Amino acid sequence: MQRENLSQTYQRRRIDDVTRRRFLMDCPIGLGAIWMASQAAKSQANPSKIQINHAPDNPLSPLEPPKPAKVKRVIYLHMVGAPSQLELFDYKPDLDRLNGKPCPDSFLEGKRFAFINGRPMMLGPQYPFARHGDSGTWVSDRLPHLAKHVDDLCLIKTMQTEQFNHGPAQLMVHTGAAPMGSPSIGSWVTWGLGSENADLPGFIVLLSGGRLPRVGKALWGSGFLPSVYQGVQCRSQGEPVLCAENPDGVTRQSRRRVLDALEDMNRQSLQRFGDPETVTRIAQYEMAYRMQAAAPEVMNLRSETAATLEAYGADPDKESFANNCLLARRLVEQGVRYVQLFDWGWDSHGAAKSEALNHGFQDKCQQTDKPIAALLADLKQRGLLEETLVIWGGEFGRTPMRENRGGGEMTFVGRDHNPEAFTMWMAGAGVRSGMTYGETDPVGYTAAENPVHLRDFHATLLHLLGFDHQSMSVRFKGLDQRLTGVKPAKVIHDIVA
Repeated sequence: MQRENLSQTYQRRRIDDVTRRRFLMDCPIGLGAIWMASQAAKSQANPSKIQINHAPDNPLSPLEPPKPAKVKRVIYLHMVGAPSQLELFDYKPDLDRLNGKPCPDSFLEGKRFAFINGRPMMLGPQYPFARHGDSGTWVSDRLPHLAKHVDDLCLIKTMQTEQFNHGPAQLMVHTGAAPMGSPSIGSWVTWGLGSENADLPGFIVLLSGGRLPRVGKALWGSGFLPSVYQGVQCRSQGEPVLCAENPDGVTRQSRRRVLDALEDMNRQSLQRFGDPETVTRIAQYEMAYRMQAAAPEVMNLRSETAATLEAYGADPDKESFANNCLLARRLVEQGVRYVQLFDWGWDSHGAAKSEALNHGFQDKCQQTDKPIAALLADLKQRGLLEETLVIWGGEFGRTPMRENRGGGEMTFVGRDHNPEAFTMWMAGAGVRSGMTYGETDPVGYTAAENPVHLRDFHATLLHLLGFDHQSMSVRFKGLDQRLTGVKPAKVIHDIVA
């Protein structure tokens, strides 16, 4: 028998060592990559439980929802900072009788607060309330114009969230998840329904109040959906979309030639790699080109009558919430699917005059009351309210206790964050008008009857738009991702017309 040399012995032992166990021990990273790639392929092959089939060259082509829909368009009015429900809609005479008395221990045990320290004092309503309309809805004297429209409103007084800090709470409202990275409601809606106007984005965002919301553009991002479905931020003064206009020396014809060349290159890239974001790039370039003509016209408030401008309190020369309300009507009138307004300045802690219930809060009410009332009246008069849903709200509520930052009495009057009960309202298509849903406890601290989590609100909104919240999902990171998340959610059928 021929004896092995040293080299042959080494090779044989190497082969003997390559057992299945040794193989699995030595290359888990490689196997993991293979598994991840297979999962990604499955995700691309079956991205959703429902069929979303936009035109191949137009990811915003209009689609019919899978179920009968009561709502075609949405205008969402978010009061950034969380307005106090106890000074606007949730009238609590018992709280008035407790004004200035020490807070009961039961209100503090096991609770987390953003700024309350020690034992705060109870704080009664800062403004008088009265009943309005045939519905007899309680509204404070801070909203005299909106009070005339209470019979068009559907108030939900028992909204709840798990988040008690602004950034995560705002993300929870608009994306259904506290961490960044999930699609916003407007992105889900435009992904599912597209847009009725090929010359304007399907999802437009308007800002007022002087600054961005706490987490900025994550509130209107598209997350794991194609980026064509993210919100487009427009301005109510000056150039509607920054950098959309041609620079000096560039004609519309030369811009067209550049876009044609870019499209040829992008289509070659799409054919080679199949990346859906390439379709997004093509669509966005073309949208920007069309917007150069369409956006200035629809955003031009000077074309409105003097009576309309006066009704809203709008001024074309100034950026304002009033201008944005009028623009929202003009945009949905032109077929824009989802219009999101953010108004900064509602964080009424009482840490400064500008955020005190007896100062800055009054200013915010005055700035928004008339425009919102005008928006509802204008939509109704034009027949748009029958197909448009208007939503108003913040990210959480305020406490029935007075904020005592540092443990002592503060110079200005304010309330801390309260995630356990806050008020939102809806008006228009699909919801019962002149009704109030849910009831809070005698001091407005927690939900006493019919609590509504934000997941339930999201499920109801999708239902009104013709979608089942469980089947409207996208496979991402191994989960069927939904606006309502993975926890139980239900449609609030009692408020559906």
